[in-house]
Amino acid sequence: MVVETAQERIYEPYRVSVSEYVTFREQGYLAVRGLVPLDDVAELNAHVDNLLAGREHIPGVPPPPADLSPQERFNYYQRIHMPHRVSAIHERFLLHPRILDVLETLIGPDVLALQTMLFFKQPGQPGQGFHQDAYYIPTLPDTLCGAWLALDPATEENGCLWFSVGSQHEPIYPDSDGTTPNGDRVLGDIEPIANASHSDESLNLLSRVARKYPEVKVEAEPGDVVFFGGHVIHRSHANRSKTQSRRSFVGHYCNARALVPWNHGQPYEGESANYLHILARGTTHLPYAQPRFGTPCAANRPDLYGERPARPKPKSMMGNKSGLMILTAHEEEGHED
Repeated sequence: MVVETAQERIYEPYRVSVSEYVTFREQGYLAVRGLVPLDDVAELNAHVDNLLAGREHIPGVPPPPADLSPQERFNYYQRIHMPHRVSAIHERFLLHPRILDVLETLIGPDVLALQTMLFFKQPGQPGQGFHQDAYYIPTLPDTLCGAWLALDPATEENGCLWFSVGSQHEPIYPDSDGTTPNGDRVLGDIEPIANASHSDESLNLLSRVARKYPEVKVEAEPGDVVFFGGHVIHRSHANRSKTQSRRSFVGHYCNARALVPWNHGQPYEGESANYLHILARGTTHLPYAQPRFGTPCAANRPDLYGERPARPKPKSMMGNKSGLMILTAHEEEGHED
């Protein structure tokens, strides 16, 4: 159910079940069917159609040249990175309340919104080989989670997602080719990889880790959202369909109390770029950004999306008069013996 108001849309909250919570931990991913209303999906698809036709453009992203044929125009884009920083509709989907409801349970209650990607994946366009998202986007502690929204039906033929179930327990494998400094380099026997995301398994050395686990395809309908942690190994294949695109919108998030030394390859000041990312839910002791287009979230509407539920008074394990360890509430600040 969606209720329209003059300022914003009010959505029926989504409450994650115990079974869904366990599935996310056991499999490394969770597909929530029909999470985003189809009217919202249609709005974003209309925007994508306008981009392809040249009727709209995203600032900083060159539009298709006017002399392209209709087919060339159709295949002009493959993906667009970070559109939420320059486009209101992408900011709204990054901060979609129903998506944030799930993230609040899986990685929250405090959620920081980091990144967006719009995938076009027209017939014939390539997929992406085995990779771990936290290899690209580090968070400390590591709480990265992706949210992949299907805009078209995603099938095996047109390049749906595939997950190596169980690989969420693997460390983040560092590389030997200098692509990124990220990865778990303190483990004594970890073997570096090379060519992460390459579709050729003989070149992508993360494939030797992925082979240890069963691989599961996740087909999806428009409005379905697939959530997956930063460690789980996953990939997609090329779109082999003759006529069906596989468009999707992807956001990445982390717990808002984690440091984020990442800004999509752009410079930032200090030890982390948290001040450039949006506080979506809850609270944090770290800096954060406001949404540039005013989408309601914890950063600008703490009355709706801030700290909740009320956190109990902190307690510690202390000994009582009998010598037993019990939970004892902390004294108020300023208390004197």
